[in-house]
Amino acid sequence: MKRVLVLAALVTSASAFAAVTVRYHNGDSKKHTFDAVCSGSKSQLVTDGNTTGSATIQGSGPCKVTHAGGEVSLKGGENIDIKDGKISVK
Repeated sequence: MKRVLVLAALVTSASAFAAVTVRYHNGDSKKHTFDAVCSGSKSQLVTDGNTTGSATIQGSGPCKVTHAGGEVSLKGGENIDIKDGKISVK
């Protein structure tokens, strides 16, 4: 019985810390906030204007991120470029 409880606790804690992190370069002068859906949970990808950095989306991948050019799937670890509100994966 104790093994079942420990296993359940490990599975729960692993999903609680799930996140998708990407490196980005935002070539636009303005901050962008993109809607994301990861494993059925809604979240956002937020990038500052004219910057290169990292952004973390809460939830487990892959995440579908909606942008001006449509939708992109991110699993984590990608390098993305943002220009004119559109995301492209390098």
